[in-house]
Amino acid sequence: ELVLKVRIQNPTLRENDFIEIELDRQELTYKELLRVSCRELCVNPEHVQKIRKLPNTMLRKDKDVARLQDFQELELVLTVSDKNLLFRVPTLSERSGYNKKASELTY
Repeated sequence: ELVLKVRIQNPTLRENDFIEIELDRQELTYKELLRVSCRELCVNPEHVQKIRKLPNTMLRKDKDVARLQDFQELELVLTVSDKNLLFRVPTLSERSGYNKKASELTY
């Protein structure tokens, strides 16, 4: 197994920890890296613009993935226009059990 550290690129988060993922060394492909990373980070693969090997190298093809070493750090750069939507806490009115009429009562 190849062990990699992966996170979602988001400079606005104060804590943006990496998770470790494992890839079978027999299946070191860009597609497999994308699939496993997205599954582990709960991201839709269609929202990934690119995969970046930190600090500044874009991964583009299977050969790039084959050169990765254990514990290298990767980021998924998302295409979602408002990246904060992925991490935001639901507002009070979006939470289940919220009663709009009760919130409008005046005392």
